[in-house]
Amino acid sequence: MSMACAYDILAYGEDGGALPGVVESAFDEVDRIDRLMSHYKPESPLSRLNREAASGPVRVEPELFDFIAESLRYSRESEGAFDITVGPLMKTWGFFRGGGRLPTDAEIAEVRGRIGYAHVILDPRARTIRFDRAGVELDLGGIAKGYAVDRAVALLRRAGVAAALVSAGGSTIYGLGAPPGRDAWDVDLQDPYDSERKAFTVRLRDRALSVAGRAEKSFEKDGIVYSHIMDPRTARPVQGVLSVAVLTATGTAGDALDDAFFVEGVERARNVLAGREGTEAMFFLPDGSGGWKMVRAGR
Repeated sequence: MSMACAYDILAYGEDGGALPGVVESAFDEVDRIDRLMSHYKPESPLSRLNREAASGPVRVEPELFDFIAESLRYSRESEGAFDITVGPLMKTWGFFRGGGRLPTDAEIAEVRGRIGYAHVILDPRARTIRFDRAGVELDLGGIAKGYAVDRAVALLRRAGVAAALVSAGGSTIYGLGAPPGRDAWDVDLQDPYDSERKAFTVRLRDRALSVAGRAEKSFEKDGIVYSHIMDPRTARPVQGVLSVAVLTATGTAGDALDDAFFVEGVERARNVLAGREGTEAMFFLPDGSGGWKMVRAGR
């Protein structure tokens, strides 16, 4: 257990005696990322940044600085559909440590002023980060799991592991190589309405699958389902999408893109993916009759 989800690693290698130690090192790497980037742990460097950056520039260690810079790049490219400043928004909607709540219009109006990647000011030369107003907070939960998967995979590669499947709670999965006698890893995608059923199977070989879905955390009020996936620009949960699955080269990219596409929708995803060879997205949408339909984008 790490980053509030279960990590699983299935690995094959030439040295069966050494393999358990290698896998344990990969789990240790996941825990290291959690200690660095958790906004739940008050002692983490990210929590310190959240406490102090509104008062002035905070010097940040290179790995965290570079990761925040990369996350902000995804925010700019998606015009704010993916945004790591959603921390206050998740608290307002009750998703920080709970199952959700319906805030008042006044609460939503107030928190909107504290959301937006433009509030985060980076100084690459000094390696400092500051916020331009009080109440801004970073929440890396939408992308850090993918990064942790990528780091674990890199460690396994360096150790000579021939094939591995690395999963972060099933929401980000990387298939390294292929298991013995196979040419890829077969991974089932859940039915967006029934987690006990599969929608279909994808094949992973040196590729990542990232899934954003409302079933992961949501609540219902007056017949409307509110999910934890927010449109940072409106400060409200996205409606009309059940889940989005992205196939791409890294877990980090997949984690950013699945959230962005969930917010932006199919047509915007098609425009983005026209320039991203080897990346594709699958949208699971309500079909209007109580079921779902799948729409693909990219190639």
